[in-house]
Amino acid sequence: MIFETPEEFAAALPPMRAIAGLDFGDKTIGVAVSDTFLAVATPLDTIRRKKFGQDADALSAMIQPRAIAGLVLGLPRNMDGTEGPRCQKTRAFARNLSQRPDFADLPITFWDERLSTVAAERALLEADTSRRRRAEVIDHVAAGYILQGALDRLRHLRGA
Repeated sequence: MIFETPEEFAAALPPMRAIAGLDFGDKTIGVAVSDTFLAVATPLDTIRRKKFGQDADALSAMIQPRAIAGLVLGLPRNMDGTEGPRCQKTRAFARNLSQRPDFADLPITFWDERLSTVAAERALLEADTSRRRRAEVIDHVAAGYILQGALDRLRHLRGA
């Protein structure tokens, strides 16, 4: 089930279950997870992309044990807000995921991810992370920024 607005997505989420955020790229998928109160995003891991089936299996193996109740995919809009080829790839990935039995009942939505990687890079630089370590963690740290933005919006919708 793909929802275009945070309001629809929030209405489809069961209470007290975590959600996951994805930074979907050509070579990797960064994954972050929330707590069950939907307050804090934590970077989890990065999946090295292969074929869709293998990518989806790796993602499923990561989120199934955590009882994830929904997915937030970063939508890489252009700086002027328009959607280009990268957005189309992200939306296609979401559609393909939603057609798999292990993801069929999982609400999926999108979050504008403009500058999330820049913010993640800045945070890692401020933490004095080595270049090699930054390359290893940048994608799931960016997923954490994406997910935290969505969590903040969901909290606002709940009036908390």
